[in-house]
Amino acid sequence: MLSFKRCVCIGLLLLSLISTKAQQSPPITLKELLNRVDQKAPQLLTDSAAILIRKAQAVETRSNWLPNLNLNYQADVGTSNNTTGPYFGYGIVPSSSGGIHNTNVTTALSDNLGIAFLDWEVFNFGKYAAQNRVANSDITVEQNQFAKSKYDLEAYTISNYLQLLRLQDFLGIQFRNIQRNQEIRKSIQSLAVSGVKAGVDTSIAEAELSKARLGYIELNNRFKQVQLQLSAVSGFTYQSIVPDTSVEMTLIGQPGAYLFPADTANHPLINYYRSVYQNDIQRENLVKNLYNPKISLEAAAWGRGSSVDANGQYNSLSTGYDFQRSNYLVGIGISYNLFDLRRRQLKLRTQKASTDYAYKKLQEQQQLLSVSANQADVEMQTALDRLKEIPNQLKAANNSYRQQLSLYRNGLSNIIDLDAALNILYRAETDYMQAKYDYANALFQKAITENQVNSILNLLK
Repeated sequence: MLSFKRCVCIGLLLLSLISTKAQQSPPITLKELLNRVDQKAPQLLTDSAAILIRKAQAVETRSNWLPNLNLNYQADVGTSNNTTGPYFGYGIVPSSSGGIHNTNVTTALSDNLGIAFLDWEVFNFGKYAAQNRVANSDITVEQNQFAKSKYDLEAYTISNYLQLLRLQDFLGIQFRNIQRNQEIRKSIQSLAVSGVKAGVDTSIAEAELSKARLGYIELNNRFKQVQLQLSAVSGFTYQSIVPDTSVEMTLIGQPGAYLFPADTANHPLINYYRSVYQNDIQRENLVKNLYNPKISLEAAAWGRGSSVDANGQYNSLSTGYDFQRSNYLVGIGISYNLFDLRRRQLKLRTQKASTDYAYKKLQEQQQLLSVSANQADVEMQTALDRLKEIPNQLKAANNSYRQQLSLYRNGLSNIIDLDAALNILYRAETDYMQAKYDYANALFQKAITENQVNSILNLLK
């Protein structure tokens, strides 16, 4: 008797916990959860920051046309013991030095030199425009990557939300199973006390009741694990993520819920791979323009002073720090490296291979999306057929259990037959729960594949 009271208390405690949980945590709708994920998901925050990087890089690329204006000044002390002969200066002032003395002169002299040098690549036959198009294409790729991440995260959130609904239904079934086992155990105790049933039936009932409780504990753990996964992407505390139980029945009550037009042409997945392909095409155009001739405007102005005068006299070092001569030079030049023809050919071949890969990847994703759409239609029809048949199984299983329980209480059946009827009812309830889940899951998978999730969300509260 004490054991029976303990079981009843445990059952009431479980019911109380479920009731308290429902009161403390009002259901979160799928729309609310998806909106929160869009705002708080760490992955989306990271991807949105990546878009800002691409935009900054595009601004940087647009500045490539700016000229180079170099300013240089130097004041020196040393010797000028040169000999005639030109050389490459590898700097901004090519030099052609000549000796002014017949013998070595090691007397120190001073001089200074100030230079302003302008180098402006004013025209390069489309290179700047090609660079800007690639930079803008990079932004588009990043934006579509962000949209793809939202799409993937949306699918992930919906899948886990439906799984949470399934586990919540399963917990309810398991709780009812505990109550039925407690009811059976109570009947067995009454019959055992009166001597109608053997004590072994009590042991069997105890084992089944314990198994049902362990099943509830395991399901509750799985429920919390899914809550934690959704908490990680939404920012909600995991305890507050309680699904709206009306979702499945609302969708089942909409006979035309799955009749929506597919929009695979603007699917985020296709848009991303299409933008990658377009980006590779723009890079091909850049390679074609990368090695074009360059027309440059060049200008220089410089002043110079020296402590050695025009007659070759070495004066005071201080006289060398005044500008004594000034010059300027302005010109337009064109440059082209003939070996760039070969470099362009090799680089273009590599880029064409990358473009071809991106195109094949786009075709692959289009094909996979088409297959997924067909598979979703098949799953949808199967789920509908299953929902039509399940009520018959559930009704028959429930009647069978009630009949077996009545027979057992009247001593006309044994514990094995009653336990079998209980298991059949348990399986029928879980099959019904699975059928509801399969329908909702198939419907959302179809919507995700055909880019029509909002059409389904509009059917919900």
